[in-house]
Amino acid sequence: MDNYLIELISQIHDLCHRIDGYLDAVADLKPNLRISWQATPKILSFPPKETSDVGTSDENAKQGFVEFTDKEIEQMPKKLQGLIIVNKKRCRWRVHKSGESTTTIEIRFRADGYNISACGKTKELAKANMLKKLKNAKPKENISEIPTTFHSFATFYFENFRKELVVEKTYRIDLGRYNRYLKPFFKEKPLKNIVPNDCKRLLAPIEESGKEKTAEELHSLLNVIFKSAIDHYLIERNPMSTVLKVAHVAKSSIALKREEESILLSKSKIEPLFELAFALALYTGLRPNELETAEIDGEFIKAVNSKRKRRGNTKKRVIEYKRIYICDKLRPYLENGIPKLPTPQLLRRRISAALPGHVLKDLRKTFNSRCKELGVADPARKYFMGHAESKLDETYTELSEPYLLQEGKKLNSW
Repeated sequence: MDNYLIELISQIHDLCHRIDGYLDAVADLKPNLRISWQATPKILSFPPKETSDVGTSDENAKQGFVEFTDKEIEQMPKKLQGLIIVNKKRCRWRVHKSGESTTTIEIRFRADGYNISACGKTKELAKANMLKKLKNAKPKENISEIPTTFHSFATFYFENFRKELVVEKTYRIDLGRYNRYLKPFFKEKPLKNIVPNDCKRLLAPIEESGKEKTAEELHSLLNVIFKSAIDHYLIERNPMSTVLKVAHVAKSSIALKREEESILLSKSKIEPLFELAFALALYTGLRPNELETAEIDGEFIKAVNSKRKRRGNTKKRVIEYKRIYICDKLRPYLENGIPKLPTPQLLRRRISAALPGHVLKDLRKTFNSRCKELGVADPARKYFMGHAESKLDETYTELSEPYLLQEGKKLNSW
């Protein structure tokens, strides 16, 4: 076989190496072919090959490789180290024309979910930029295994991510809203075909019907689903980014007047469990869903702080307790301990009947108001209420029991 054909096959071999997504040649096209060339070939001129490369041997430089040293490889993530070593400690480079007389060098690595590239005016700069990216590189998930239609992906998101982000009750509520509103509307529509106007057509009728709170919650739910789709490289833009969030104004709670406190407790005397539940909520400020966890702990009521779900940005869930001083007005109701109390739903109905215009969370606002009126120090009041502290205070502050007793006893003047 003559030199022309050998050179032509060599160029084809090199071209195969340059195809995106391949680190090695698709096939070894070594010129072993026995071909008789009878015609007189035309003279082809090929661009001169580089004779040197950054940190490479002469052999690799001719083939368009950039080699990495062992020290450079050690700075990469473990999984990536193995892939680079298997690939003979090298990546391919190619030249892009960036002007009439200027070029840019691109180095690219693609394998096992990694798709990393870096550019520079010279191979030295391109390699330096590539090393920066390789140090923090993360592989993409195998998107072929991730659903690309709305309902299938939303199910994937709920089961694999939403369940870890929120408490069980919130998860059930979110799933109920999804099944009622989002699933029937979007069905199995491809995610990439969903546009902002689709989302507006869903939310507008709900808001216009007076369900602003529901529309607000659905806006948030759609937002996190689409953000997750972006994180999984299924779509590039969030359709909700241009859809205005519904401005739902929550009804403000109203603290009970002192005479209303007496009316509520006296009307509940015929049903002691309701009377106890109202007294407990009123004199401790516990949230409705915290009442079922309440227990007597010496001079305090101990209950789970339902607003603390996890510690930091981790999967680890935490159970954090708060302790509220048992003031003199509450103590008589606790002589027989704390039995199983009525559910928050039943308590909400009963308080509306006893005190029209009031809701269950008004008892919590009343407790907070009395703490302020009676001079309970802010750190103790926030602790009793279960409010979040600043990160600094949370890390370095722990209130002692004598201090909590001292501040809690101020409630005896209620």
